[in-house]
Amino acid sequence: MNNFYLYGRYISISFKSQLQYKASFLLQLVGHLLITVIDFFGIWALFARFNSIGTWQLPEVALFYGVINISFATADALGRGFDSMWRFIKNGDFDRLLLRPRSTVLQLLGTEFTLKRIGRFFQGFVVMVWSLTTLNVKLNLQIIWLLGASFIGSVALFLGIVIIQATLTFWTIESLEIMNVLTYGGVETAQYPLGIYNKWFQQFFTFVIPLGCVSYFPLVAVLGKDILVPLWFCYLSPMAGIVFLLVALKLWKIGEKYYCSTGS
Repeated sequence: MNNFYLYGRYISISFKSQLQYKASFLLQLVGHLLITVIDFFGIWALFARFNSIGTWQLPEVALFYGVINISFATADALGRGFDSMWRFIKNGDFDRLLLRPRSTVLQLLGTEFTLKRIGRFFQGFVVMVWSLTTLNVKLNLQIIWLLGASFIGSVALFLGIVIIQATLTFWTIESLEIMNVLTYGGVETAQYPLGIYNKWFQQFFTFVIPLGCVSYFPLVAVLGKDILVPLWFCYLSPMAGIVFLLVALKLWKIGEKYYCSTGS
C-alpha cells in the first residue's frame, strides 16, 4: 500500500509540473488530438475509395482503431519514464534510482504521467463509441468483459514492449529505434483486423508479440464474426498481454544486474 501511495504522490507532482504552463499544455493536447484525427481520416478515405477491406467495413475497423488507440495512449502515458531510460544511462542518473529504497520500476513509472496523451485517448474513445453505436452492439456483461480485457491486455503489452526497449539500453546505451517497429508499428498494425495480413505476419503478432491475442480475438468476438478459435479463447486471450508484461519485468531485473555506471 505504501508503494501505491508513493506512486500517487509521483503522479500528483507530475500533474502539477505539466499544468504550470496551461497554454502550452492545451496546445500539446490539441495537437495530439488533431494528429490522431488526421490518422483516422486516412482510414476513412481508404474505405471511401474501396468501400471495404475483404469482409470488413469501416465501423468494424473503427472498433479496432478505437480500442488500440486508447490502450496505446494509456501505456504511452504510463511508460514515459522507460521511454527516456537511455538518458538515465548516459548521464549516470540511474545510480540515483538504485540508491533509493524503492523499486526502479516504480520510480520510472512515476517519472512522468504524460497528460497530453489525453488527446489521443479521447479521440480513440469517440471512435470506439461511434463504432459500437453504428453496429448496434449492446453492452452486456460479455461485451464489457471483452472490451475491458482487451484494453487491459493491450496496455500491458505495450508497457512490456517499452520495458524491453528500456532493458536493452543496459547493453546498448542508446535507445534502439528498431523497437519502434513493435510499438508504433504495432499500433498501426492493430488498427486493422489481423486476418487481413499474410499468414507469417499473423503468426508473429500472435505467438511472438501477442498483439492478436489482446486485440484481434476479443474484438472479433465483440463483433460476432466467425473465427477459427473457440469462443472461450477470445475471452481469455487478452491475458497474454499481462504474461508478456511479467516476462518483460523479469528481463528488466536481469538487465539491472548488468548495469555499469558511467564512472564519473
